Amino acid sequence: MTTFNTLASVTDFSKFRVLVVDDSRTLRRILLQELKSLGIENVVQAADGSEALEVLKSHDIDLMLLDMEMPELDGLEVLELLKAEGGLQSLSVIVISGADALEKTIKCIEIGAEDYLPKPFNPVLLKARIFSSFEKKRLRDLERERLAALNLEKQLLEVEQMKTEKLMLNILPRPIAERLKRGEKNISGSYPDVSILFSDLVGFTKMSSQISATELVKLLNDLFTRFDKRAEALGLEKIKTIGDAYMAVGGLPIPRPDHADLCADMALGMFEDLDNFNRENGKAVNMRIGINSGPVVAGVIGFTKFSYDLWGNTVNTASRMESTSQHGRAQVSPSTHAALKDSFVMEAAGTVECKGIGEVVTHFLVSRL
Repeated sequence: MTTFNTLASVTDFSKFRVLVVDDSRTLRRILLQELKSLGIENVVQAADGSEALEVLKSHDIDLMLLDMEMPELDGLEVLELLKAEGGLQSLSVIVISGADALEKTIKCIEIGAEDYLPKPFNPVLLKARIFSSFEKKRLRDLERERLAALNLEKQLLEVEQMKTEKLMLNILPRPIAERLKRGEKNISGSYPDVSILFSDLVGFTKMSSQISATELVKLLNDLFTRFDKRAEALGLEKIKTIGDAYMAVGGLPIPRPDHADLCADMALGMFEDLDNFNRENGKAVNMRIGINSGPVVAGVIGFTKFSYDLWGNTVNTASRMESTSQHGRAQVSPSTHAALKDSFVMEAAGTVECKGIGEVVTHFLVSRL
């Protein structure tokens, strides 16, 4: 008795709602009195099983005191229907039965009833069983809240992981990003045959001094977004932008034999994108493009901010092709010309001095054959 009183004194029974189900008005009144003595005022009554099921549909019940022997639907049938509908997951049930219904009582426990009381019930035992049921429910509720919090935390973590992966894919090629996710640190490789495209906007610097910083970034983002979409559609990897310069590569990090064709299609498409940009924004920006093909070394550099970059004479020559090109033209090196001559129309552009190579004969890209 002392132990129960001590436990009950620290438990607020008033917040729990109880459903008393019994076809005997007298027994229901006795149960109500016992519940009231525990401080439980939130009590709903049902005179039979059918009425109990209706109450459960419209009320949030914490504990059901369920008589076993009732007309129409007895206690066992009520529990079977509740289990079939998933109604026992958050409901505690104490079955009240006579000695002659022991077999049914056992079935009730197997179905999901939490406890039982023999008739005539002992008030002290009733209080102890009610307290035990409330404690179990409280712990179940805490566990559900904990699991819900963990699930929410997991969902938020997954969202953050998706954001991180998306950010990595905006910076790095997918195969490189996957290697970083696996924990690789020194990612580099040699690629014997790729094509590199450099572009530079002509007249953009002058325009930048005539508009606000916000408008400048908006316009540059508009144009480079068009380039990004085209590069993605063609299967090129955007390497970086520096100011108003744009760099992309074909055949890397996954080698493919048509890398020069991809860069040539990209170059022609970029001029189309620029024309559309100028027309839609009322601008007169021009552009030079240079393309070169050959071997490169590629890798990830940086610690706090990753960067995937390319090195070698092939990169330097591609940059030289761009810087010596004419406005509105795409200039290609001899190696790129050799790769494109059977599928693109080109015209002679003259000779260009390239550091470490000397004079090279270049061509301007015109169109596809």
